[in-house]
Amino acid sequence: MIGKRIRELRAERGLSQQELGASIGVTKVSICGYENGTRIPNLEKLIKLAEVLETTTDYLLGREIPIVNEENKTSIGWISYEDVGLILELRHYPNLYNKLLKDVKRSASIINKRLMK
Repeated sequence: MIGKRIRELRAERGLSQQELGASIGVTKVSICGYENGTRIPNLEKLIKLAEVLETTTDYLLGREIPIVNEENKTSIGWISYEDVGLILELRHYPNLYNKLLKDVKRSASIINKRLMK
């Protein structure tokens, strides 16, 4: 997962493996290894990769799913697997789900107040 995401983000930003490697302090061979799955970046390099590729470490590690605008196929953000699980569970209760969607901010505020009592 990490290699595929590094490769995709690097390509989207028009960076070569050499350029990405130089920006995080590793060789082109290391970047190639990350992308092919034969190497795993250490924590320091993972953080630098996320910074240079303008993403999160969670996304690189496969813990987030990209959200894509269907009209123009552009990325508009990420959502965690936990968030997806919550949404899927709420969909088992269509009346509640639809009510929550009518005013998301208000619904979240009400739930928060009741849970914090």
